[in-house]
Amino acid sequence: MASAQLLETDPRRLIARAPMTFRQVLAIAMCTLLNALDGFDVLSISFASPGIAKEWGIDRAALGVVLSMELIGMMAGSVVLGQVADRIGRRPTVMVCLVIMAIGMLSTTQVDSIGVLAVTRLLTGLGIGGMLAVTNALVAEFSSDKWRGAAVAIMAAGYPVGAIVGGAIASALLVHGDWRHVFWLGAGMTALFLPLVPLLVPEPVSALLQKRGADTLARVNRSLAALGHLAVESLPPPDPQARKPRVSELFTRGMAAITVLLTVIYFMHLLTFYFVLKWTPKIVADMGFAASAAGGVLVWANVGGLVGGLLFSALSLRFPLRGLLGLFMVASALMVTMFGRSPADLHALSLAAAVAGFCTNAVIVGLYALVASSFPTANRAGGTGFVIGLGRGGAALSPVVGGLLFEAGFGLPAVATIMACGSLVALGALLALPRHGAEGQ
Repeated sequence: MASAQLLETDPRRLIARAPMTFRQVLAIAMCTLLNALDGFDVLSISFASPGIAKEWGIDRAALGVVLSMELIGMMAGSVVLGQVADRIGRRPTVMVCLVIMAIGMLSTTQVDSIGVLAVTRLLTGLGIGGMLAVTNALVAEFSSDKWRGAAVAIMAAGYPVGAIVGGAIASALLVHGDWRHVFWLGAGMTALFLPLVPLLVPEPVSALLQKRGADTLARVNRSLAALGHLAVESLPPPDPQARKPRVSELFTRGMAAITVLLTVIYFMHLLTFYFVLKWTPKIVADMGFAASAAGGVLVWANVGGLVGGLLFSALSLRFPLRGLLGLFMVASALMVTMFGRSPADLHALSLAAAVAGFCTNAVIVGLYALVASSFPTANRAGGTGFVIGLGRGGAALSPVVGGLLFEAGFGLPAVATIMACGSLVALGALLALPRHGAEGQ
């Protein structure tokens, strides 16, 4: 084993400098699948929305509020459960998130009113938000220095994979079933992960060293073994600068500007990103197409998102991260605007949605890498959770703003143009972001 040739006494440096082991890759792959699960769970309401609107006779403004509910839950989950993960551990928090998500999806199959539906989607979002914050931190901590940025980007690319695979199945279910079958699918897939996480996802070494006790050495060595590395005989001395993680630390020691600007970037780009993801099925259905066909267009948006995310991951190995982000932000604004001008033709709509998804999700992938590298280990899950959590305000606001613009009489071209401007505002905040931490691009 390559790691056996190293004489590292600090297990964090061992993981950072050694070649990646199969078990590290497996743990990262598991986190990618968890992110894929999030991708489907978030968009399940989008696939179901035409059927919900038809069955209950709700208008676009009311539907926009429902589409936002799990995104509001994601805000709270990212902030609260991200902080919990820094205190009680990454893996236990993942298990809590999976249970919450399974209960939320299962409950949604039983609702009979908009009010109850909003509550179950809020609950589901709480688990999804926590999962997003924790998996981002886990992948960063399981990766070597050489592969960290690419691994985080690949993990983020799992999000559209879940939407593609789950969405294709959901679209098939909608042909012969009703919208509740989408949530039965989500509940079943979520439950499948509950026994897998304890087997394949250990607690990261760097997180274990933040909270030391009598059994810390044994726990560190169990984690090293689970990742395919040799045990260490002793622990490195505690970091004299280490602190108990608090939200307030994100606004001290020169981190305030970084925390605020990262949040603004994430918030504004999600305003654009979720306009396409949340409104596409309803827009297509209102053009006279069946709900299953409308869901198919959203699948193509996520196919584009997957390709964009993977391409961004590859490009990030050769080009500066910030430059790539800026380029794709401009492209996002242009392509979302063009999506709003697509004719009422399924092929044209699918192509426009795919190109818009390609550009917007590439930015999301880059932002995960940027955020993960901007915070120290002690605050990584909490910092990531804070940025993703408050930034999710843009996601939660996007369907509501879109619905209100439609109800105010704006046509699709005007609404798409307005919503596309979020990526341009994000670009301005990116240009103002100080360089700090591991992010040296």
